[in-house]
Amino acid sequence: MRRESSARLAAAYALVLGPLRENPARAILGTASIALGVALGVAVHLINSSAVSEFGAAARQLAGQADLVVRGPRAGFDEALYAELARYPGVQSANPALELDVPLAGREGTLRVLAFDPLRAAFVQPSLLPERRGLVSELLEGEAVLLSPEASRWLGLSPGDTLSLTAGTEALSFTVIGLLPHESYRQRLAVMDVATAQWRLGRLGRLNRIDLKLAPGVELERFKRDLQAILPAGVHATTPDEETERAGALSRAYRTNLDMLALVALFTGGFLIFSSQALALLRRRSQLALLRAMGVTRAALNGFLVAEGAAVGTLGAAAGIALGYLLAHYAVAAIGVDLGAGYFRAVSAEVSAEPETLAVFFALGVAFAVFSTALPAWEAARRPPAQSLRAGDAEEALRHVPTARWGLATLIAAALCVFIPPLDGVPLGGYAGVALILVGSVLVMPLLASACLDRLPVPANGVGTIAVAQLKGTPRQAALSIAAIVISTSLMISMLIMVHSFRASLDAWLERMLPADLYLRAASAGETAFLAPEAQARIAATPGVARADFLRAQNLLIGATRIPVTLIARSIDEQRPEQSLPLVGPSLTPGAGDPPPVWVSEVAAELYAVRRGDRVELPIGGRARTFLVAGIWRDYARQNGAIAIERERYVALTGDRLANDAALWLEPNATPEEVRNRLRAHLHAGDRVEISTPGEVRAASLAIFDRTFAITYALEAAAILVGLFGVGLSFSAQTLARRREFGVLRHMGMTRREITYALGLEGALLTALGSAFGIAVGWAISVILVHVINRQSFHWSMEMHLPWSAIAALAVIVMASATLTAAWSGRSATRGDVVQAVREDW
Repeated sequence: MRRESSARLAAAYALVLGPLRENPARAILGTASIALGVALGVAVHLINSSAVSEFGAAARQLAGQADLVVRGPRAGFDEALYAELARYPGVQSANPALELDVPLAGREGTLRVLAFDPLRAAFVQPSLLPERRGLVSELLEGEAVLLSPEASRWLGLSPGDTLSLTAGTEALSFTVIGLLPHESYRQRLAVMDVATAQWRLGRLGRLNRIDLKLAPGVELERFKRDLQAILPAGVHATTPDEETERAGALSRAYRTNLDMLALVALFTGGFLIFSSQALALLRRRSQLALLRAMGVTRAALNGFLVAEGAAVGTLGAAAGIALGYLLAHYAVAAIGVDLGAGYFRAVSAEVSAEPETLAVFFALGVAFAVFSTALPAWEAARRPPAQSLRAGDAEEALRHVPTARWGLATLIAAALCVFIPPLDGVPLGGYAGVALILVGSVLVMPLLASACLDRLPVPANGVGTIAVAQLKGTPRQAALSIAAIVISTSLMISMLIMVHSFRASLDAWLERMLPADLYLRAASAGETAFLAPEAQARIAATPGVARADFLRAQNLLIGATRIPVTLIARSIDEQRPEQSLPLVGPSLTPGAGDPPPVWVSEVAAELYAVRRGDRVELPIGGRARTFLVAGIWRDYARQNGAIAIERERYVALTGDRLANDAALWLEPNATPEEVRNRLRAHLHAGDRVEISTPGEVRAASLAIFDRTFAITYALEAAAILVGLFGVGLSFSAQTLARRREFGVLRHMGMTRREITYALGLEGALLTALGSAFGIAVGWAISVILVHVINRQSFHWSMEMHLPWSAIAALAVIVMASATLTAAWSGRSATRGDVVQAVREDW
């Protein structure tokens, strides 16, 4: 009895797992699909987690032994607050500081500068002090800086070299007197005396940070609440951990969307395995029924079938983890941990993988493959052997599955999910809607495929007749192949539409925001480059300049744990603000008793839950002041949100007459190049100021957009690759499983070339239907991506723009891939002995 049972299991093993050896292409493609999905997930997660972890470590290193960081806007607050806090009960030590991103002179980029009192740092941040004696006194001399080892390597500077920084429109020289200990700070950082920074960087009398070390026994939370009550408006006390969370919040939406896109690739790979496995099992039903008739139990048969998926998933997940780790290392070296988005530009991190994280992705890869195999395996194992041995049972098995009803219900659920509000800033409802659309489209595909195939005209030639008859006779099996194409194509199409819509909306917004003839900027980035009133006067008086409008940008801290919002002071006509701002609705004109107006960007309106007509308090000029939200405007430049205010009112409230940018309208006979040369001569700034035409600004902005979305383009390319794998996997599985049918056709007189032609025609017809449905489903998904996920993640709106040429090119590529794969698989399937192929048809 035991011998008979072993014989049955051996036969089951040979008949169930044997196809993996006979058809290794299907196993290889399935493994590659899972491997690519796991690799993308591992790479994106490793890069993101490494960047956030390193950013948090850097914030804690800067804080040193401080318990609290009192932080204000980058413009700073009165330094008299330091003396008050140093004497505040419960404070053991305090260190005044300026933390600034300073533009480099003579090269692109900025350098993080931390300026503090070196004498006080011994009590609060001793790790940031040099090890060699005498360097502390040298740091007080006025032109000395210390560099972190990472900054030294990046800048190519050693002790004794000169560091050039920009303040205003001037280049300032500092001497590098030494390097910080490597373990003290691993990012790009320069350290200088706070008095030196106030003097030379244009911050006299101002601080923007005070680090506090509390006395032993002081209860932190109570002390923080009491301290907050005496701080000026816009100045907040936070712990180093809260500082890290606030900094990481700005990039969270970007990182979350990358993680989701990577999981989508994994989902696609899993579904492709499902479709190919389902088609393969449908073609092997008679073999499986024979095993059941021989006494193999349903559980044993199901276990063997699931083992196929487990084997593919295990190999794919293992390969994916290794590939993902290599991709992460390559991306960090080639692009950086910010993945081109600029969130962690100054962070230098090493990719480190926790075993638990890798185990999760390994389990996900195996689980996707096993689950994708388990459903068709369960259905095949539960089918009575007598029914499965009948001819045509493969199509009959799919006939009674109530897919249309469940598909319609799933699509309705997807429509309802888009109304779910975000959970902690994450658009879970939108992601659920995308997943349900994919599942629902698969479930309704048999109904749609049958309706389309029934209306398919029959060609006049015999080979075409056979191909069309095959599709008409097996509409539910054809629906599985179409569904695989729909899943692959729809995800590719949706990502194309989303990125193209964003880019086109940005381009249109830039055209609206750049009405002047020339734009002058003190520096492309950084906080110490500015245009003083004297420089503004010289710019306005430059021959060829008919009109000059100046803009000042500062950041405001509205909450202790909130991302700073940007305050933009510019010329705005309160009666016609739409001439200066791209409003998304009408603007209010303040009445006699109303506070002065401000205009809030879409991002700030969503982050702070304000609407047109609301009154808001803003910390401007060291005081909380009330303003009327007169309108909402679109701003793609600042993800943290922006608030626009009339510049003369800003100057009256703050006394700050500095500017960051200038918009210049030229006289009729003046050329941009002539005026550009005159401006450089008048400002004596050389190339330290940026002077660009609107076209140059647009080109640079779109280049930044492309760099920001570089990883999205990479994920899109990966999705296309997974999709093409899926097309090949589906058609190769279906074609190679029809060897018996081809053997009969060859016995009837059809040549291998005619069979190949018929299969190519089948592939072209199925792919045409799949591409058409995929474009429709992709459009539906892109609506959710653009109007739900994008809006809830980044809080800005944009219009839909369809890249028809790219969509057509993608459809052609998919159709060509499917047709060639079907034809190639047909050649392989008909290469064997005709008699042997027919004998397989028991």
